[in-house]
Amino acid sequence: MTFESLARNIESIQSALQQQAAHAVNLSLTARNWLVGWYIVEYEQNGEDRAKYGTQLLKRLEERLHTKGLTERRFREFRRLYLVYPQLGHEVLNYVGAQISTSRLALPETIRRTSSADSEDTAIRRSATAESENAVIRRSATAELGQQTWQVPADRLFLCVPTTHLIAISQIDDPLKRAFYEIETIKGCWTMKELDRQISTLYYERSGLSKDKIGLSKLVNQTAQSLSPRDVLHNPVALEFLDLEQNEKIDETDIETAILDKMQAMLMELGNGFCFEARQKRILIDGDYYKIDLVFYHRVLKCHFLVELKIDKFRHEYASQLNMYLNYFKHEVMLADDNPPIGLLLCADYGETVVKYATGGLDPNLFVQKYHITLPTEEEIKAFIAQSIKVTK
Repeated sequence: MTFESLARNIESIQSALQQQAAHAVNLSLTARNWLVGWYIVEYEQNGEDRAKYGTQLLKRLEERLHTKGLTERRFREFRRLYLVYPQLGHEVLNYVGAQISTSRLALPETIRRTSSADSEDTAIRRSATAESENAVIRRSATAELGQQTWQVPADRLFLCVPTTHLIAISQIDDPLKRAFYEIETIKGCWTMKELDRQISTLYYERSGLSKDKIGLSKLVNQTAQSLSPRDVLHNPVALEFLDLEQNEKIDETDIETAILDKMQAMLMELGNGFCFEARQKRILIDGDYYKIDLVFYHRVLKCHFLVELKIDKFRHEYASQLNMYLNYFKHEVMLADDNPPIGLLLCADYGETVVKYATGGLDPNLFVQKYHITLPTEEEIKAFIAQSIKVTK
């Protein structure tokens, strides 16, 4: 064995087992999510005290469990996952049974029967009296139960489509469109970001209009971002499931990090009242994560103070983004005796007319300012240019 072969062997086993670990985490998440969805639907249909909770069931469930990653929004996603993909029941049960003892889990025989088309159809029709959204989902799921040739087999869905992707695809009502993105995700091994991009750019519709569908698929997957074990293991959903802390380091440019460092210190020194809450504060809106650069609470003004930093010139979408954050805090964070939050958007430069038109009609507590950074000395710039000229000769 040479040194190079030693290094290659270590790299090989590291890669193989990391992939296995990521795959195991993903399968466990899919099984957890599907089973939680099944529990919720069963309770909504047959729970002895279900009338006591009504439409507040998922919110009360979040408060009762008080567990990272198990929120009202997630419960809605899990319920939809189960209703859209009842055919996963057999795969989920086989996986759970092979991994852990199911003797302490409440898995009645009825859940096993969901793997058969007849029982799935029965279960779907039984729940037709639930809320209207779920009724639509059940009807679309019922249509899928006939084994059409275009329907992706349950084992491939469970084994090959990451749980975050299943959640996203389950939001699509058209079963044929869902199947299209399922199979394209499997073929291209897409990241979640890539799946979002393809859905938002109407890949399904473009494929329908294209005469060379195979050629279009090849072209899309040539430039698509491919999923890696790191994408699975570092996904916020996986970190919540594993009860691991997320790395909140800023992963953008060094200049942004330096400016935020200074801004955080400066605001803390402005006077009494500024209380630092978070940096890169992560919030969840409609299944998408957003990060607010700096969040303070001013105990004198009794309001939150949000700071967004952009390292380029002001663009109108920046104002819209900060306005969304302000509205989120108004509805989700602000207490009854708080004042509305204040937002400060810092840009390297801006045009006053663009700012005027972009912020007109938005939250009056949204302010736009420019910042200045310390430039290199004239000698440093001259030395840099001279060195660059030498390199390019």
